[in-house]
Amino acid sequence: MATFVMCYFLLFAVAFVCLDARTDKTQDYTSFQYHKGALLTGDVSINLIWYGKFKPSQRAIVTDFVASLSSPRRSTVAPSVATWWKTVEKYYHVSKMTPTRGLTLSLGEQILDEGYSMGKSLTERNLKALAAKGGQSYAVNVVLTSADVVVQGFCMNRCGSHGSGSGSGKKGSKFAYIWVGNSETQCPGQCAWPFHAPVYGPQSPPLVAPNNDVGLDGMVINLASLMAATATNPFGDGYYQGPKTAPLEAGSACTGVYGKGSYPGYAGELLVDATTGGSYNAKGLNGRKYLLPALFDPKTSTCTTMF
Repeated sequence: MATFVMCYFLLFAVAFVCLDARTDKTQDYTSFQYHKGALLTGDVSINLIWYGKFKPSQRAIVTDFVASLSSPRRSTVAPSVATWWKTVEKYYHVSKMTPTRGLTLSLGEQILDEGYSMGKSLTERNLKALAAKGGQSYAVNVVLTSADVVVQGFCMNRCGSHGSGSGSGKKGSKFAYIWVGNSETQCPGQCAWPFHAPVYGPQSPPLVAPNNDVGLDGMVINLASLMAATATNPFGDGYYQGPKTAPLEAGSACTGVYGKGSYPGYAGELLVDATTGGSYNAKGLNGRKYLLPALFDPKTSTCTTMF
């Protein structure tokens, strides 16, 4: 007799219940749970692997975001990127990790692969190989693919992903990695909303991207969500809701929510730059403005927005 799991998923109620045919028991997946595994801790470098052609101005949008994550003293006035990241820090308190085992992020090395060393069509295996080019000790390696690179599953069921690979150091060591693609020419309605009209659902005028780059501003949204997921569930046994094979994580539990009062097709109440017309909810280093996704707050069990 084949085994199977039937799942009923209500996205906006954040509820997940499955009936497991192997046990005939209902598994309640309606709460965010800590599965007793590792969270990212210590002083961790965020290494960026740029695959394909990116302008220096485009790379600066991402590097300023990463540098803003743990720089409250150097950030501009609230609401700041560092303030947004404080929701992630709550996961460490809930898991009763002491402050000395918390997480501090910093911008690490940058690797440019403008020659498409693995071609312009990448598999998951290729992504992991690219990620392995970065440092593997106290690091998260982020692979960023340009608009002309096709990635397995991109635009079909994902805009990015995170995972882990075997480290080159001591036996059993692992490293965490993230991949995010530039969707500007392939699927902006799926991976760069609300800066482009959505492919499905209620239609509303797209917002102006705060850094005037639909593709890169969309990448920041997805990178931010995946950074939160990687910190709180780096190896698949940290914080998540639902089955391990299809988890809702700190960012994905709040997909499409950016400001107060959001609903399908409406990102919520946001700030608007008086000069550029760009919509944003967080400020970063060097005068940057970003639109960042709401994160699931483990203390209130709600999607927390910046204001």
